Amino acid sequence: MKSEELAKKIRLHVLEMTSRAGSSHIGSAFSITDLLAVLYQDVLKVDAQEPDSPKRDRFILSKGHAGAALYATLAELGFFDRKLLETYYQNGSVLSGHVSHKNVAGVEFSTGSLGHGLPVATGLAYSAKLRGQAFRSFCLLSDGECDEGSNWEAILFAAHHRLSNLVAIVDYNKIQSLKSIEQTLGLEPFRQKWESFGWSVKEVDGHDHRALQEVLCRLPFESEKPNCLIAHTIKGKGVSFMENQVLWHYRTARGSEYDAAKVELL
Repeated sequence: MKSEELAKKIRLHVLEMTSRAGSSHIGSAFSITDLLAVLYQDVLKVDAQEPDSPKRDRFILSKGHAGAALYATLAELGFFDRKLLETYYQNGSVLSGHVSHKNVAGVEFSTGSLGHGLPVATGLAYSAKLRGQAFRSFCLLSDGECDEGSNWEAILFAAHHRLSNLVAIVDYNKIQSLKSIEQTLGLEPFRQKWESFGWSVKEVDGHDHRALQEVLCRLPFESEKPNCLIAHTIKGKGVSFMENQVLWHYRTARGSEYDAAKVELL
């Protein structure tokens, strides 16, 4: 399966899952869909038949509110039955609204409280280095999440210990839950901040599959430096009336909105 085909399936699943459940964060899920598709199809060394292999790359979705997209990705790749997606956000389901690792194959760490994913991914990378293990540690975090001080502590730590096996990917869609990044707490000059902390940084269109494949298949970017990929994305990508709209951080597509969104995604 090509990553573009996987991305299409993920978006359709997310639309159906969130609509059925009456849950939110569809815009956040759509902005990372292409990133997940390329990572799981072309980059990460993971195996649905051996989800706990000690040799696997570790992937943490720090922006856990977009967990529907990760669940959909894992289901499409055979980590668990697609039918389980129908229980998303339902009482008693293992597929909680914010991503959970409990009884869900392929999920490394439960997230949702922002600012926790990168510190954990950094710890995993440090552990691998100390033990001489070859796996890489990936973390996908939100731009708004970069307001959290815990991330910057991890960023300092990773550079100090020269964790070239660590990859931070920032979903830079420039919209937080209620306002734009610029109106909430500006991050610019964003790239220079990471670089000043000792990271090797690349920037890319987060919806361009070929560009993502090219940059992520050339890791590490520099020897003895942790890697940061700033992915410029569009919140709600794939559905015209959701794109770049803060409304779709929390809104659920139902009725005519659901029908219109599905037509665009098919």
